[in-house]
Amino acid sequence: MTFLQVIAAILLPPLGVFLKRGLGQEFWIAVILTLIGFVPGLIFALWIVLRADV
Repeated sequence: MTFLQVIAAILLPPLGVFLKRGLGQEFWIAVILTLIGFVPGLIFALWIVLRADV
């Protein structure tokens, strides 16, 4: 599922975060960052999707 999450994070950053974490705090941060600018939202979404769950 990680490949699909990465593709979703690149195309629509909040969607990638939603697929990884659900409708939580990280999702809303991704929405706000994407509204501010696509690149910050993209970087944040890729960071959430690709980091190991701790």
